Amino acid sequence: MMRQLIYLLCVCSLVTACGGSNPYLEASLKPAELQGKDKAWFEKNWGAPTGKASRFFGGETWTYYSIAGGKSGPPLFNFKPNECQITLKFDKNEKLSDYTYSSGC
Repeated sequence: MMRQLIYLLCVCSLVTACGGSNPYLEASLKPAELQGKDKAWFEKNWGAPTGKASRFFGGETWTYYSIAGGKSGPPLFNFKPNECQITLKFDKNEKLSDYTYSSGC
């Protein structure tokens, strides 16, 4: 019984640690979406995106890549960076319509 309880606790903690969102990124992106920030605002405040692509029904998708910290571990203390990918989707009017980001952010 105790072994099952410990196993359940470990699984639950793993799920909650790997899931979820970044509150700092949400605090930046959600208001920008609601306020209708445009591409010029993001380019001024975030810099040029790493990649751009056209959307099928008009607009553009911008992608930003960065390394957001990382971990080093035994045996040789190799550094494993946390890679962060942020995707911003703009509509035909060049306003932010949607965003996503990877779990490494």
